Amino acid sequence: MEFDRRMLDIDAVAETERLTGFLRDSVRGELRRQGAVLGISGGVDSAVVLALCARAFGPERVLAVMLPEKESDPESERLAREAAAACGVEPARHEITAVLEAFGCYRMRDDAIRRVFPEYEPARGYRAKLVLPPDLLERDALNIFSLAIEGPGDVRLSKPAPPGELRQITAASAFKQRTRMAVLYYYAELKHFAVIGTPNKNEHDQGFFVKHGDGGADVRPIVHLFKTQVYQLAEHLGVPEEIRRRPPTTDTYSAPCTQEEFFFRLPFAVMDLLWCAMERGIPTAEVAAGMGLTEEQVRRVYNDLERKARTTAYLRMAALEPSARETACATRA
Repeated sequence: MEFDRRMLDIDAVAETERLTGFLRDSVRGELRRQGAVLGISGGVDSAVVLALCARAFGPERVLAVMLPEKESDPESERLAREAAAACGVEPARHEITAVLEAFGCYRMRDDAIRRVFPEYEPARGYRAKLVLPPDLLERDALNIFSLAIEGPGDVRLSKPAPPGELRQITAASAFKQRTRMAVLYYYAELKHFAVIGTPNKNEHDQGFFVKHGDGGADVRPIVHLFKTQVYQLAEHLGVPEEIRRRPPTTDTYSAPCTQEEFFFRLPFAVMDLLWCAMERGIPTAEVAAGMGLTEEQVRRVYNDLERKARTTAYLRMAALEPSARETACATRA
């Protein structure tokens, strides 16, 4: 197979019809549910899934839930409302700050941050985030997270995150995604609807999600699509242009942080083409020539994709269970 920059192009009309049919068959046929519940964030993925659900079930059988907390970007809620309005869906709002405070989410996270930066104090205007080394194409750096803080007087500090502190920060922050999923399942059971997930291929296959958090759902309609393909669907489905132009963000940490900065280390337009070429087995030299890169740069990206998929395999595993056939049962003669 030859390298072609158009190899990620999809027939958005046909894919829309296929996915709306898949949603109807999955939710009504297999799951025996009457509609869809999903969280909306103001990002392109949830906007696309919302539009698909509205087409599949009608706006009256779709519950789109905004799930803000005190560190959420206000722009996320504004854009989420725009996405819902474009689909004729009246969104619901469920604030989760009190639950996160009760869990100790903020306190446990901030305790870990202060062990690295003793001056860190949110009440004084400090904010924090985790980031990976940038410029994957320019240097071969392992996926070692740094903790960065911003504070009053243009304070900008960053240090490698020690393993214990990193685990505490990520474990505490995961309460946000797991709380949101618990709320979605409350509404799903209340209305006899199915929970529809919004992860795309980049997030699922590379492990950019929280297990039993934003990775949990009954149906995941866009999990096979690269991010760039999600944007193609978004344009066809009439997702508001402002949402399509917005850089994808984590909206998890108190400091602003894009998905590229936090995890992927590459623009999606570059990463998706290289990833697709890798999956199709196109020779590295041909890919490098087609992308205007060196073979070393292409191999560097391939190594990063394979390393992330390998180290996050646990997130995609179902619960392990013993084989029923191997059960030792007492029998009577």
